[in-house]
Amino acid sequence: MSTEDATLATGSTPADVVHEAVVVGTGFGGLAAAIELRRTGVQDVVLLEKADDLGGVWRDNRYPGCACDVRSHLYSFSFAPSSQWSRTFARQPEIWEYLRTVAADFGVAERIRYGEELVDARYVNGTWQLTTARGTSLRTRSLVLATGALHEPSLPSIEGLDSFGGTIFHTANWPDDDTAAIDGRRVAVLGTGASAVQAVPQLAPRAAHLTVLQRTPPWILPKADRPVSEREQRWLEKVPGLNWLVRSGIYWRNESQVIAFTSKPGVMKVMEKLSRRTLSKAVTDPVVREKLTPQYRMGCKRILLSNDYLPTYNRPDVTLETAAIARIEPDAVVTVEGVRHEVDTLVLSTGFAVTEPFQHLTVTGPGGRTLREAWAEGMQAHLGVTVAGFPNLFFVVGPNSGLGHNSMIFMIETQTRYLAQCISLRDKAGARSIGVPQQVQDEFNAELTKRSKHTVWASGCHSWYIDRFGNNRVLWPASTVNFWRRTRRVDPRHVVLDPELGRAAASPAASPTEGVSA
Repeated sequence: MSTEDATLATGSTPADVVHEAVVVGTGFGGLAAAIELRRTGVQDVVLLEKADDLGGVWRDNRYPGCACDVRSHLYSFSFAPSSQWSRTFARQPEIWEYLRTVAADFGVAERIRYGEELVDARYVNGTWQLTTARGTSLRTRSLVLATGALHEPSLPSIEGLDSFGGTIFHTANWPDDDTAAIDGRRVAVLGTGASAVQAVPQLAPRAAHLTVLQRTPPWILPKADRPVSEREQRWLEKVPGLNWLVRSGIYWRNESQVIAFTSKPGVMKVMEKLSRRTLSKAVTDPVVREKLTPQYRMGCKRILLSNDYLPTYNRPDVTLETAAIARIEPDAVVTVEGVRHEVDTLVLSTGFAVTEPFQHLTVTGPGGRTLREAWAEGMQAHLGVTVAGFPNLFFVVGPNSGLGHNSMIFMIETQTRYLAQCISLRDKAGARSIGVPQQVQDEFNAELTKRSKHTVWASGCHSWYIDRFGNNRVLWPASTVNFWRRTRRVDPRHVVLDPELGRAAASPAASPTEGVSA
């Protein structure tokens, strides 16, 4: 048995073994990274997964009604298209099963080490020394953090939350059996974001009474969701190029919306009219309808798709509360207006800590500087992949690589190809490490800041796209075509190779960054 086989079999790594790459996370990003690395010749890849199964957000988010808001045939890998999607917008169990199938088909499933949450990563003399929560130690030349942006639930800071005597859980930590917590119980849902919009219509018929605590109403558009017939599935499988054609059509239709998000927010007024018309038809009570009407530009917060959320408020056993929460008591939620909502179960649909990532992971680069210190004034990266001062470290869905208009799988694939090219460039040069120069990162982020000022996300609302300093650190403020163009090959001006063991990358006199355009 080889050293690599022994490692995979025992789950431990001998002290003298340095893996070619360690990928943290087994969602879309982690699987894509592992598959791309193996495709490009990096065979010794280990994947660390904190849970007992793969899947990332599609494993964790199992709340009732959980589904994707990107059409199924685009929300999948280009190298692993499926003709078997049962709906135009796939639901959580089907997406989770798709990821399991991809992991098995591409030979990465057996390389996953479950129950291994990375808690410490230190760069020492060209390698990353890793320690997991259970005490496992590993060493690797390349560390890929593919934990995603939506993996650390954000818990609200509300007086008395810890004193609540009923059942309480976050939508990202839904119990395997929710019968006792939901059926015939008084349920309160805190938040009206993407998870709540999907869960509320499913919870209302089961609960004795459902109270939805809303801070800001979301813009909601109709969801063109329907079953995909077996006949359609056969066509997609048998007709050459049809699946690709359908996927391309969805992609370009989504991509055409980028102008409304990035440079012409006023275009959103047309969609706002459609949303208001949908709301007017769906909700009968004018007072409730007014509470559900957003007062900010559409797109500033995430646009949500749903056909059944708004009609839920016509039910007599559903209450919409828009007053701020003053405190939580053992058996009730109390608003600042003194209204007391008695509840048995509190569902936190409060999103994720997106702009403050890695709360349970310490990443220490050369010289002892931590990633947390480097990001003290906001997280920054180059192309969402590399971070200055942290050689041989790569991100998937890092800072400013999220999207508001198209499929994240496209971005994931471009980033994994880019990081694989970085590793290949380093190894071919015989260098110890590869990284991004600070100047390149600074100029790149200056462009992002300038470009973000003209986007819909900067039009005045408060969203999780914006960090505590008022900067967009989450979304890519241009088209995905632009991102593909910038990542299709590594520009030697954008990297630096360790001069001790290899040669420095060429550095032409031209400007190290290109302007960001839509």
